[in-house]
Amino acid sequence: MRFIERALLPSLRRPVVFSDLLPGVGGGATEQGRWKQAVGKFGERQAAAFLKREQGMKILYRNFRAPKGGEIDLICRDGDTLVFIEVKTRSTLAYGRPAEAVNKKKQLLIVRGALEWLRLLDHPEILFRFDIVEILLTDGEVPEINLIKNAFNLPEHLIY
Repeated sequence: MRFIERALLPSLRRPVVFSDLLPGVGGGATEQGRWKQAVGKFGERQAAAFLKREQGMKILYRNFRAPKGGEIDLICRDGDTLVFIEVKTRSTLAYGRPAEAVNKKKQLLIVRGALEWLRLLDHPEILFRFDIVEILLTDGEVPEINLIKNAFNLPEHLIY
Protein backbone atom coordinates (compact mmCIF):
# COMPACT_ATOMS: atom_id res chain seq x y z
CA MET A 1 0.00 0.00 0.00
CA ARG A 2 1.39 3.40 -0.98
CA PHE A 3 0.12 6.65 0.42
CA ILE A 4 1.39 10.12 1.11
CA GLU A 5 1.17 11.85 4.46
CA ARG A 6 1.50 15.60 4.61
CA ALA A 7 2.39 17.42 7.78
CA LEU A 8 3.90 20.59 9.11
CA LEU A 9 6.15 20.43 12.14
CA PRO A 10 5.53 23.02 14.81
CA SER A 11 9.16 24.15 14.38
CA LEU A 12 8.60 24.36 10.62
CA ARG A 13 5.55 26.59 10.83
CA ARG A 14 7.99 29.44 10.36
CA PRO A 15 8.77 30.41 6.79
CA VAL A 16 12.13 29.37 5.36
CA VAL A 17 14.45 32.20 4.46
CA PHE A 18 16.89 31.02 1.80
CA SER A 19 19.59 33.49 2.82
CA ASP A 20 19.63 31.83 6.27
CA LEU A 21 20.47 28.43 4.77
CA LEU A 22 23.76 29.56 3.28
CA PRO A 23 24.56 33.23 3.84
CA GLY A 24 26.61 35.01 1.22
CA VAL A 25 25.99 32.64 -1.69
CA GLY A 26 25.86 34.31 -5.09
CA GLY A 27 25.40 32.44 -8.36
CA GLY A 28 28.76 30.81 -9.28
CA ALA A 29 29.17 27.10 -10.01
CA THR A 30 30.99 26.42 -6.72
CA GLU A 31 28.40 28.41 -4.82
CA GLN A 32 25.60 26.51 -6.55
CA GLY A 33 27.13 23.24 -5.31
CA ARG A 34 27.37 24.64 -1.78
CA TRP A 35 23.74 25.79 -2.04
CA LYS A 36 22.51 22.34 -3.11
CA GLN A 37 24.49 20.73 -0.29
CA ALA A 38 23.06 23.20 2.28
CA VAL A 39 19.51 22.59 1.05
CA GLY A 40 20.05 18.81 1.19
CA LYS A 41 21.45 18.87 4.74
CA PHE A 42 18.63 21.15 5.88
CA GLY A 43 16.10 18.77 4.35
CA GLU A 44 17.62 15.71 6.03
CA ARG A 45 17.50 17.42 9.44
CA GLN A 46 13.87 18.39 8.90
CA ALA A 47 12.97 14.90 7.67
CA ALA A 48 14.56 13.27 10.72
CA ALA A 49 12.69 15.61 13.07
CA PHE A 50 9.42 15.01 11.21
CA LEU A 51 9.82 11.22 11.27
CA LYS A 52 10.67 11.20 14.95
CA ARG A 53 8.11 13.72 16.23
CA GLU A 54 5.21 13.30 13.85
CA GLN A 55 5.52 9.67 12.79
CA GLY A 56 6.94 8.18 16.00
CA MET A 57 9.87 6.54 14.20
CA LYS A 58 13.20 5.90 15.87
CA ILE A 59 16.19 7.18 13.88
CA LEU A 60 18.82 4.43 13.88
CA TYR A 61 21.41 5.84 11.49
CA ARG A 62 21.98 8.81 9.19
CA ASN A 63 23.88 8.81 5.91
CA PHE A 64 24.81 5.13 5.74
CA ARG A 65 27.33 4.41 2.97
CA ALA A 66 27.97 0.77 2.08
CA PRO A 67 31.62 -0.13 1.39
CA LYS A 68 30.91 -1.41 -2.13
CA GLY A 69 28.44 1.30 -3.08
CA GLY A 70 24.96 2.02 -1.92
CA GLU A 71 23.65 4.79 0.25
CA ILE A 72 20.75 5.48 2.55
CA ASP A 73 19.89 8.89 3.98
CA LEU A 74 18.00 7.64 7.05
CA ILE A 75 17.51 4.22 8.56
CA CYS A 76 14.59 4.14 10.98
CA ARG A 77 12.45 1.77 12.97
CA ASP A 78 8.69 2.13 12.64
CA GLY A 79 7.24 -0.31 15.13
CA ASP A 80 8.52 -3.73 14.06
CA THR A 81 9.52 -2.52 10.57
CA LEU A 82 12.95 -1.35 9.46
CA VAL A 83 12.58 1.63 7.13
CA PHE A 84 15.18 2.74 4.58
CA ILE A 85 14.46 6.36 3.70
CA GLU A 86 15.59 8.58 0.85
CA VAL A 87 15.21 12.30 1.50
CA LYS A 88 14.78 14.62 -1.47
CA THR A 89 14.67 18.35 -0.90
CA ARG A 90 14.00 20.90 -3.62
CA SER A 91 13.64 24.65 -3.73
CA THR A 92 11.76 24.62 -7.03
CA LEU A 93 9.33 22.42 -8.92
CA ALA A 94 10.94 23.33 -12.24
CA TYR A 95 12.19 19.74 -12.61
CA GLY A 96 9.18 18.03 -11.04
CA ARG A 97 8.37 16.79 -7.54
CA PRO A 98 11.38 15.85 -5.40
CA ALA A 99 10.35 12.16 -5.26
CA GLU A 100 10.48 11.95 -9.06
CA ALA A 101 14.28 12.18 -8.79
CA VAL A 102 14.35 8.75 -7.15
CA ASN A 103 14.66 6.87 -10.45
CA LYS A 104 15.54 3.18 -10.94
CA LYS A 105 19.28 3.89 -10.74
CA LYS A 106 18.87 5.73 -7.42
CA GLN A 107 16.55 3.00 -6.14
CA LEU A 108 19.23 0.39 -6.86
CA LEU A 109 21.78 2.38 -4.84
CA ILE A 110 19.34 2.51 -1.94
CA VAL A 111 18.59 -1.21 -2.25
CA ARG A 112 22.32 -2.00 -2.33
CA GLY A 113 22.79 -0.02 0.87
CA ALA A 114 19.79 -1.71 2.49
CA LEU A 115 21.07 -5.18 1.62
CA GLU A 116 24.45 -4.32 3.13
CA TRP A 117 22.74 -3.05 6.29
CA LEU A 118 20.77 -6.30 6.54
CA ARG A 119 23.98 -8.29 5.94
CA LEU A 120 25.60 -6.43 8.85
CA LEU A 121 22.63 -7.52 10.96
CA ASP A 122 23.33 -11.11 9.86
CA HIS A 123 20.29 -11.22 7.51
CA PRO A 124 17.57 -11.19 10.17
CA GLU A 125 14.02 -12.16 9.35
CA ILE A 126 12.70 -8.65 9.64
CA LEU A 127 10.07 -6.60 7.89
CA PHE A 128 11.44 -3.66 5.94
CA ARG A 129 10.30 -1.09 3.44
CA PHE A 130 11.57 1.79 1.32
CA ASP A 131 10.12 5.26 1.93
CA ILE A 132 10.78 8.66 0.44
CA VAL A 133 10.48 11.94 2.30
CA GLU A 134 10.16 14.86 -0.06
CA ILE A 135 10.59 18.40 1.14
CA LEU A 136 9.68 21.41 -0.91
CA LEU A 137 11.16 24.72 0.18
CA THR A 138 9.83 28.01 -1.06
CA ASP A 139 11.55 31.20 0.06
CA GLY A 140 9.36 32.98 2.59
CA GLU A 141 6.93 30.07 2.99
CA VAL A 142 6.49 27.16 5.38
CA PRO A 143 8.21 23.99 4.05
CA GLU A 144 6.01 21.22 2.69
CA ILE A 145 6.93 17.72 3.90
CA ASN A 146 5.49 14.60 2.27
CA LEU A 147 6.11 11.06 3.46
CA ILE A 148 5.67 8.44 0.75
CA LYS A 149 5.52 5.05 2.45
CA ASN A 150 6.41 1.95 0.42
CA ALA A 151 7.63 4.24 -2.37
CA PHE A 152 9.24 1.29 -4.18
CA ASN A 153 9.89 -2.41 -3.62
CA LEU A 154 12.89 -4.69 -3.60
CA PRO A 155 13.48 -5.73 -7.23
CA GLU A 156 12.04 -9.17 -7.95
CA HIS A 157 15.41 -10.65 -8.96
CA LEU A 158 16.66 -9.96 -5.41
CA ILE A 159 13.74 -11.63 -3.63
CA TYR A 160 14.50 -15.14 -2.51
